[in-house]
Amino acid sequence: MAKKFLSGNEAFAEGVRLARAQVISAYPITPQTIVVERLADMVEDGSLDAQFVHVESEHSALSCAMGASSVGARTFTATSSQGLLYMAECLYYAAGGRFPIVMMNANRSTALPWNIYGDQRDSISQLDSGWIQAYAGDAQEALDLALMSYYIAEKKQVSTPFMANLDGFILTHTYEVVDIPDQEQADAFLPPFQTDNKMSLEQPRNLGFTAGPDYNIQFNYKEHKGLLAARDAILEAEERFAQIIGRRYSGLLEQYKTEDAEYILITLGSIAGLAREVVDTLRSKDIRVGIIRLRYLRPFPEAELKEALQGVKALAVLEKDISFGKEGTVYTNVTASLFQAGIRVPSANYIGGLGGRNISEQEITQIFTDLANGGQGLHFIGIAPEEEQEEVHAK
Repeated sequence: MAKKFLSGNEAFAEGVRLARAQVISAYPITPQTIVVERLADMVEDGSLDAQFVHVESEHSALSCAMGASSVGARTFTATSSQGLLYMAECLYYAAGGRFPIVMMNANRSTALPWNIYGDQRDSISQLDSGWIQAYAGDAQEALDLALMSYYIAEKKQVSTPFMANLDGFILTHTYEVVDIPDQEQADAFLPPFQTDNKMSLEQPRNLGFTAGPDYNIQFNYKEHKGLLAARDAILEAEERFAQIIGRRYSGLLEQYKTEDAEYILITLGSIAGLAREVVDTLRSKDIRVGIIRLRYLRPFPEAELKEALQGVKALAVLEKDISFGKEGTVYTNVTASLFQAGIRVPSANYIGGLGGRNISEQEITQIFTDLANGGQGLHFIGIAPEEEQEEVHAK
């Protein structure tokens, strides 16, 4: 196992190399570009034996990946923001066709206003597209997710595409020391891609066909069951990864000092690192707080949340997303799951980081203070209640 100083993009590229992806369809968009540039370097220098296809759009990138997957190739593509939205039509095709494509999405704000910085509105807008969705917390997890995502997506009972999300710039462009498994370890962990769901001259078949009202729901039901089956596949992959490579992950969510916590903050992505520092500071003052980082939004960790939140006095969800006219989509998912589980606790939703705006240690501390004082409802970090948006537009 080697150590390298890598950005999140470069770490993910190393994971794709170790997974021996066979077809890479690439269309650059900030801040995703580096991952496909590094893979192009690997194909050029021979360290990755793959076909690198430079396509003319994001729509074409995913279309190319579907075509390659349909004949049994292990495929990879990457995108971000408007690029993800441009390929939205293909997301549903890939999921409905049960093609286990792996795609890295560099989370970035969506227009308008035009903005290249990171929030999570792009991927969260596509939660209903039928893809597994994971959110990395650091570069090491990005690399490991690249390997595990293929194992999970390619499980026969899953056969579902996988979207691995990295926070734009904060994670994609930030460097840290990363442990890179040996190729022998990666090969021991991830077997070659094998599927019966492919086209071939020897066994001709029809994929991606039309299904009318009598049968359409059956295909959608199977797609739903495949995504639910990813839950067991994730746990299996992580246990196998721990045994072979030596790093252990915590399933669909990660808990930090939640065992006796009275107030819990739920979040996702790289902001959890700062939130953990806030928890340590407050714990040093005998304030019982904790963090839950959602590692997966699909499948959603309902059972794990129910267990983690037993006895908590109040909770908040901090997310870089907003469903305009309602609330944060993550908050909707969390509170719906708790309602179904019979957990009734005060809760608050904090929207922050839109367009890459910084979320500070003081602002996270204030969230815990608000919870302790009975705060509930929807709040925008960085927007005072008396501010009028007309003033913002006027500037």
